[in-house]
Amino acid sequence: MVINSYLQPMFYYSNKHLDLSSTLRDLTLHDMHIEIHKLGVVAAEIFEENKLLPGIILTNFGKFVGMISQQQFVKNLSRQYGREIFLNRPISVLYNFIKYELLVLPGDTSIVDAAYKAVKRPQEFMGEPIVVEISPENYQVLETKNLLIAQSNIHQLAKDLLQQKTQAQLIQTEKLVMLGQMVAGLAHELRNPINCVAGNSKFISGYYQDLIALIHTYEKNLPQEIEEVEDLKQEIDFEFIKKDYLEMMKSIEISAERMMQLVSSLHSFSHMEGTKRQKANINDCIDSTLLILKNRWKNSEVEIIKNYGELPLILCHPGQVGQVFMNLINNALDALEEYKEANSKPGKIWIYTTVKHLSENPDRHLGKSVNEAEINATSEMEASMIYTQDNQPIYNWLSIRIVDNGPGIPYEIQEQIFDRFFTTKAVGKGTGLGLAITYQIVVEKHGGKLNLNSAPGVGTEFEILLPID
Repeated sequence: MVINSYLQPMFYYSNKHLDLSSTLRDLTLHDMHIEIHKLGVVAAEIFEENKLLPGIILTNFGKFVGMISQQQFVKNLSRQYGREIFLNRPISVLYNFIKYELLVLPGDTSIVDAAYKAVKRPQEFMGEPIVVEISPENYQVLETKNLLIAQSNIHQLAKDLLQQKTQAQLIQTEKLVMLGQMVAGLAHELRNPINCVAGNSKFISGYYQDLIALIHTYEKNLPQEIEEVEDLKQEIDFEFIKKDYLEMMKSIEISAERMMQLVSSLHSFSHMEGTKRQKANINDCIDSTLLILKNRWKNSEVEIIKNYGELPLILCHPGQVGQVFMNLINNALDALEEYKEANSKPGKIWIYTTVKHLSENPDRHLGKSVNEAEINATSEMEASMIYTQDNQPIYNWLSIRIVDNGPGIPYEIQEQIFDRFFTTKAVGKGTGLGLAITYQIVVEKHGGKLNLNSAPGVGTEFEILLPID
């Protein structure tokens, strides 16, 4: 019997390599179609010739009707009088007899999602093939076994990638530890010469005043001017030197003081802390971080506005807390730099610190603070608030809020931003570890909370809550 007139090519092969984003289109699909008014014997011959064919797509004048699997076809022919009833009648008779709800999925469905839906079917239909819609009126058949094998391969791939990233993270962490030790050592070594410069500059200024006083005493007590001395004073511009020397020494003293602050900030940030916490002033920790990042935010033309409250000292790991501020401020600077290309609005970062006495459902209305800071907050921001822990009565917390007027974070990814290895930055610019480590330091290491409040096109706020007691 010639059946090519109503059959299409049987197999569709894809040679694409599977990865975490692979879809059903990337799997081997079976493209066998038959008109539903044809006799059952035609389907029997097709299955007889193609033992591995999982199913046939049924059409009615070219329009998709359904699918009949080889398993169901053979099962019903094996019934008493099954061959006599179904082989010499249209396939529609058998299809209506065994008709059940098919699993039909779009071709762009991810393999992982498809596998999840396949195994959620009733037990008796779990092994049935899946119908894949490649395009309108183009349906093909996928064997469930092949789908589950592909899902297993992707699972192994994800596991391998995770191991690789974890190993890379360990290597990077080791490098950072070594760098931290080097910076701490360098900061320690720099302290002595900088202290020497700072201390001696004050003595030099004093000596200068004494020498000037001595010169004035000579001039006052000499009966007449000495021509050679007067010529030398004009040649070296003595009056200018007296004035400029003091300004130059003042500049040296200010620079030495700034170097001392920078060295102290680097030492605090890179200090390898033990398990014992230390009392720290959070405002000072923020200032130390800003000093380290000063060149970055000055070059970015970003304005940083500080609104510090009076804070008590709290027990914490100052180096880790400084790392939190470093990550969040760096992220804000990155966002503002990217946003600047498409938006002429000047970039701003506001930093607020205060003591909060909070109860259930604390009133954290970003709109109030940000409106004061010239951002048009919307009610959408309220709906996007995410809390790292279940709301419970909480009291005596130290609140640090870092707010920017950048592009905001899309709602669809806000739940993922604290996940390890999740990043929206370009390859080479982000590891996906910054916010995950920030979360770990705040929530796990310090028993605090890390809250996000963001709306696209409005801005982003991260609030850090650290327990005072």
